[in-house]
Amino acid sequence: MLRVVTLNIHKGLSHFNRRMVIHDLREGLRALQPDLVFLQEVAGLNQRHALRYAAWPVEGQHEFLAGGELEHVYGRNRVHQHGHYGNALLSRFPIVSHENEDVSDHRFERRGILHTVVSVPGWKRNLHCLCVHLSLHERGRRRQLDAIGERLEEISSRDLPIIVAGDFNDWRQRASSVLEKSLGMTEVSVASGGRHSRTFPSMMPLFHLDRIYVLGFKVLRSGVHRGPPWSRLSDHLAVSAELERA
Repeated sequence: MLRVVTLNIHKGLSHFNRRMVIHDLREGLRALQPDLVFLQEVAGLNQRHALRYAAWPVEGQHEFLAGGELEHVYGRNRVHQHGHYGNALLSRFPIVSHENEDVSDHRFERRGILHTVVSVPGWKRNLHCLCVHLSLHERGRRRQLDAIGERLEEISSRDLPIIVAGDFNDWRQRASSVLEKSLGMTEVSVASGGRHSRTFPSMMPLFHLDRIYVLGFKVLRSGVHRGPPWSRLSDHLAVSAELERA
C-alpha cells in the first residue's frame, strides 16, 4: 500500500501570513506517515522571513519537512528579492531522477512541473510523480495541462504507474478532460466519494482545487484533512490517499 499526500503549504505561513506554522506542519505530516508528499508554494529560501521569525528553518522548507526520514527534491519556480519558492516532492523511497519543466504562461506568474521518478522496493517498474501548481488564469491552465498530457502520453502508453498531484486552481474542473479522458487517469476523491473534494479556503472550503490523479492504481481510500490543526496550517487543506498497485 502507498500513502500519498498533497498540500499547498503557503510558504509555511498561516492565513493572511499571520503566523509561521512550518514546525506544526512538519508534525502534522509526520503523523500521516506518508510515503510520498507533493508540496506547492515551498520556500527554498526567504531571507526576510529568516530575519522576522526566530525559529525559521535554516534549510529550505522541503529539506526541513523531509527531516531525516524522507528523500526530497525541489523545483524552483519563482525567484524574488528575498529568495525563491516552488514545488517539492518528499519520498520514503529512492529517487532515481527529477526534472523541473518551466510551464510559465507569463513572467508575472512562474509555474513548473516537477517530474520525479521513484524506485519503489518490490516493483518491477519505476513510479512517475508529477507535482504541479497550475495558473490562476484559464489560458495558462489549458497550456499547462497540455504540457502535462504531452509529457505523460508516452509514459502512460507503456503502462507505467503515474501520480499527478497538486494545486490545480481548476475552478471549472476541466483538468479531468485531459488527465482522465485522454490519459485514463483517476482522481482519488472521485474514485472514493464520487466527486472532487473541497479544499480551499481551508477555514471554510468551497472550491475543489487540490487533487491527486493516478494511473495504474486501485484507490483504497482518500480524504481531505479538515478542521484543526489542518485548517490553521495553510490556506489550503491537505488531500491524502491510500493506493494499491493495480
